[in-house]
Amino acid sequence: MSTETYPINIWINEERYEKLQQVGLAGMAQEMLAGLKVLRVPCTEEQKDKVLKLFPMAKFDAATTRSIELLPRDVKDKIFDTVIANKKLDIMDVFLAGC
Repeated sequence: MSTETYPINIWINEERYEKLQQVGLAGMAQEMLAGLKVLRVPCTEEQKDKVLKLFPMAKFDAATTRSIELLPRDVKDKIFDTVIANKKLDIMDVFLAGC
């Protein structure tokens, strides 16, 4: 079984960063460019396939970032809210169960 993960990158603004601080996850936000932070929510291969099936506009970037891209903003907002509600990054099973 592969242990590779396929992240969904969620950009973190000040408001989101404060929410991450409140639940103890601010350290999980990674610096990207020009001080912008990103939260990398991991997906297993099975979760990645479900996300791509549920949201046909999404794409998997196999060439460079190996991440799931082009998810609608409201979907990413729901993923972020699920992270906050569960106080952890490993939330895709919970998120997908609610879809």
